[in-house]
Amino acid sequence: MAGTAARLLAGAVAGLLAAATALGVAQFVAGITGSAGVPVIAVGSAAIDLTPVPVKDFAIQHFGSDDKLVLLSGIVVVLAVFAAGTGIMAMRRRVFGLVGLAVFGAIGVAAILTRPVTRPVDVVPTLIGVAFGALALMLLVRSHSPAETTTSDTTSDTTGSDTTGSDTTAARPARRRFLLAAAGTAAVAAVGAGLGEVLLRRFNVTSARALVALPGPKIIGPLPPSGAQLAIPGISRFTTPNASFYRVDTALMLPQIPPDQWRLRVHGMVAKELDITFEDLLKRPLTEADITITCVSNQVGGPYIGNARWLGASLGALLREAGVKRGADQILSTSSDGWTCGTPVEAVMDGRNALIAVGMNGQPLPIAHGFPARMLVPGLYGYVSATKWLVDIELTTFAAQHPYWVQRGYTAQAPIKTESRIDVPKPLQQVKAGRTAVAGVAWAQHRGIDRVQVRADSGAWHDAELAEVPGIDTWRQWVWQWDATPGLHQLEVKATDATGATQPSRRVPIFPNGATGWDSVTVTVT
Repeated sequence: MAGTAARLLAGAVAGLLAAATALGVAQFVAGITGSAGVPVIAVGSAAIDLTPVPVKDFAIQHFGSDDKLVLLSGIVVVLAVFAAGTGIMAMRRRVFGLVGLAVFGAIGVAAILTRPVTRPVDVVPTLIGVAFGALALMLLVRSHSPAETTTSDTTSDTTGSDTTGSDTTAARPARRRFLLAAAGTAAVAAVGAGLGEVLLRRFNVTSARALVALPGPKIIGPLPPSGAQLAIPGISRFTTPNASFYRVDTALMLPQIPPDQWRLRVHGMVAKELDITFEDLLKRPLTEADITITCVSNQVGGPYIGNARWLGASLGALLREAGVKRGADQILSTSSDGWTCGTPVEAVMDGRNALIAVGMNGQPLPIAHGFPARMLVPGLYGYVSATKWLVDIELTTFAAQHPYWVQRGYTAQAPIKTESRIDVPKPLQQVKAGRTAVAGVAWAQHRGIDRVQVRADSGAWHDAELAEVPGIDTWRQWVWQWDATPGLHQLEVKATDATGATQPSRRVPIFPNGATGWDSVTVTVT
């Protein structure tokens, strides 16, 4: 029994080390070649594409910006279980181990080939990695077999004498050989992964970003007035710092695009195709403006909204230069990683500050937010307006082309809904009785906020004081002074935009075009 358990444990270890070797070598080869074929990333990206919308929404809601880490961790756990099982089967018959590794490789290759921007050559790291993984597995399995130590034990057994002692003697060198082989394969896996990581860093564009000198704007939007920021501790800052700005996208690895290699192609239903370099883009008249953007994944009262001062070239002017043909109603924009977004042509050509942005809060775009260039269209949720790592714009129709999230059931047209959020007090917070500030933000981008009302315990609505804003494309802070009395209380807020539309009370989910409803918090007054 003990021997069986030891053999199973050795098999599991062998499988895990073989998989680690395959991944480490694959990463090393990818680092040498600059390939996009890192198996775990490719499988993770494929998993994101295949994840049902409700699961995606659940992950974003509960894990936030850590959703990708959770996904990769889950993939690694599944891989570890599969690898351990493969190693155990290989201890019985080596061909089972080879079949398991072949399945592992096939999944990786399939995931790589289904990515929209990969090439057939990108499967090379996975194939080489699997070959090394198979070699490591066979070495580990063979090293654990006592039957392959010497022939003396077999000779002793034919005499009919007791073989227990000889079996024990044979097992000892087998264990030593296995431990040595295990240490060697672990070293190969670790060195391969480490060197691969170092080699891949040479494609990082952090240094290139630091060298970018953004020109000054030709058109300067209204600066935030002094009254845009209320002096309320805990309220969201009018301008969200870059480091605190929310990030929701499908990229497991941030695209690394050197500015001198970036190009934007404008084509499709246009009179003249355009091919623009980053240098060309910086030479265009740039506009600086405050714009609040919101993710469709934002729950009522959620965090996936932020305001920044953006610098960019007019997207409308670019399309007028290309000449949009009659009938084109969709701007299909594509990220460098293949993600697609569909934006109404009308929304870009109506005079709003639709930008191809290159700067954010006085700096070149952070890599996580689309460096070197991204799209921004005020008033629309991000999935139909805010393509990061932008490389392609095609003028087409909504009937002819269905972008990434529309293929998954989201609506093609998605104007941002009128919403408001209570920032202070926090849910379940204890506050002291007396005059208490209830404050937060409200937004209805490209319509503007005209009124915010707050109430306690389903009582009468009270108008909140509104902060100043530079225009209709940003969120707006608000505050209401509440005479809090001891006990448990529920606070609710609703906003009315400049068109007269008030956010509805009934909460609706994110899918298919954004959540809505009144935000509320429960607090204890002492």
